[in-house]
Amino acid sequence: MTRKQAREEAFILIFEKEFNDDALEDILSLAEEVRDIKADEYVKNVFFGVFNNVEKIDEVISQNAVGWTIKRITKTALAILRLAIYEIEFYDEIPVSVSINEAVELAKKYATKEDASFINGILSTVAKQNA
Repeated sequence: MTRKQAREEAFILIFEKEFNDDALEDILSLAEEVRDIKADEYVKNVFFGVFNNVEKIDEVISQNAVGWTIKRITKTALAILRLAIYEIEFYDEIPVSVSINEAVELAKKYATKEDASFINGILSTVAKQNA
């Protein structure tokens, strides 16, 4: 599985968690069984890492989504933002520009053009703060 494919699987798992109160391990196990994926270390690290740090990640989103609340952001955009901000804040091996670009690409595929612009704006602001 390429990193791009792994990132997409991680995004899907993060998105699924928005609608499922099951334990993270159960969501991952079911996804591996039903979708016949083999989650690599990146997928596991990101999926569990996002939800182990979701309060901090959501705070970063809230601080940078001027005029928006977490509840007002679409579930798709929120899942993409959580994934990208986790990479930016906690995954040093991935360049920030790659995290932003891949998040925008996920938004173009799974969300709307407006979501892609919204996500790009928030992540660009976060990147400047972390520079």
